[in-house]
Amino acid sequence: MLKTIRKRLAGFEPRRFPSDQPQAGVLIALTDHVSDPEVILTKRAARLSTHSGEIAFPGGKHDETDADLLTTALREAEEEVGLSPDDVDVVGPLGQVMSKHGLQVTPWVGIVPQDIPLIPNPGELDEVFKVPLSFFMRDQRYCTDEIRFRGKTMYVPAWEFNGHIIWGLTAYMLVELLNEGCDAGIPMKPRPEHKIRRW
Repeated sequence: MLKTIRKRLAGFEPRRFPSDQPQAGVLIALTDHVSDPEVILTKRAARLSTHSGEIAFPGGKHDETDADLLTTALREAEEEVGLSPDDVDVVGPLGQVMSKHGLQVTPWVGIVPQDIPLIPNPGELDEVFKVPLSFFMRDQRYCTDEIRFRGKTMYVPAWEFNGHIIWGLTAYMLVELLNEGCDAGIPMKPRPEHKIRRW
């Protein structure tokens, strides 16, 4: 599966759109398990002021000291779960998306060793866990969320895994990975920000 993801994303042209909003980078880290890679997800700390308790990829806001948004994603992953940038084999970016709080987010796909230790930063996270990609490929979803964004209605899958609900922007980015990297064919309408124009 990882060979397929690498090959398909090598020729993928991710969506970009103009924005003067703050930038962020997230890391969609996949383990190098040959037969069934896992995706690394986090549960944000319940006491946080935004997105508390939500399931997310490691990542955060771009810092002026970051060379680029890939640096941002790798730095945040190290801060949040102890994942060294040297242990990440970067595959490439997916399409940019806009969060409900006005962050323009660029996701990066990377491959990490299956047995690498992950330690959640207690100041930011309650938990870090892994989910097999095959679980999402089966698309046995918990529900389909109806989300209003910029005056438009979007229908986004939500999955339940070991008591965790994976939904919203995280689910949307997962669907793009599955569709573009694995040819999963999960129906998904374009997001409103993607209808502006491509760079």
